[in-house]
Amino acid sequence: MRLPAFFLACLFLVASPAFAQRLDETPRVAVISAFPPEIGALNAATGEQKTYDVNGVQFMTGKLEGKPVVVFLSGVSMVNAAMTTQMALDRFNITRIVFSGIAGGVDESLDIGDVVVADQWAQNLESAFARETDKGFEVQSFIRNSDLANYGMIYPRGIVLPGDALGAPARVWFPADPALLTTARKVAAEVALQRCAAGKCLVHPPKVVVGGKGVSAPVFLDNAAYRKYLRATFDARVVDMESAAVAHVAFVSKTPFIAFRSLSDLAGGGAGENEMGTFMALASDNSATVVKAFVKALPN
Repeated sequence: MRLPAFFLACLFLVASPAFAQRLDETPRVAVISAFPPEIGALNAATGEQKTYDVNGVQFMTGKLEGKPVVVFLSGVSMVNAAMTTQMALDRFNITRIVFSGIAGGVDESLDIGDVVVADQWAQNLESAFARETDKGFEVQSFIRNSDLANYGMIYPRGIVLPGDALGAPARVWFPADPALLTTARKVAAEVALQRCAAGKCLVHPPKVVVGGKGVSAPVFLDNAAYRKYLRATFDARVVDMESAAVAHVAFVSKTPFIAFRSLSDLAGGGAGENEMGTFMALASDNSATVVKAFVKALPN
């Protein structure tokens, strides 16, 4: 006996767990951090909380500074960040994506505690590892699709999206949303940041810096030489492990995106050991402070 096509289609939909179901239709701002120390202040400031569990990821809806939000952890690093961002887009009515967290400083003019709001993001380890020969490193021309300088055997590459036309140039940079950057600039002039926390004080009063470039990779960077390379080659101001992945997903989904990253360390540029253990809590709180003011300033 042959079953009707409509019946088979319905049976497939019921049996397959792959189809994401909307959990909430309220238009919301997605507020994301990578790991628990970064999100505590944001969770505490969110009212009317309701939690959803999706494959072990906790999504919390509520109101932050009077705005409907869904707050969640991306998980550390690029694949986690891309995966959880897409999970949120599939299950909630996301109008804007805001990332809050810590990062390493690359621009020598910035100090620990500063909050950086980059206007574009690149995946700095999207690359080709070149063959080493008697003449030096060699990489095939069809593999190298970027003019960015190499770091030894590492030759940066751009990304060709699945929807790009054949022969389209590879993309290195994924933008933050211009309208969200305008709101961030207004907030930057008004918000006050912490200089001291838990008995530890910064040498310089922290500031909010809007603009410039950020880079991300699945690597915790604590190396002075590579830090200098990122500054010289990518003109980067800040480095982290998630923002470029979220920017990539937001670009494809046509969802406005912005990231606020407070410097917890200098990515290997400091005189002593990495500073993250000392200033992580202060940097996390400074980023959350700016994000709360930013969400409050967003138009309804």
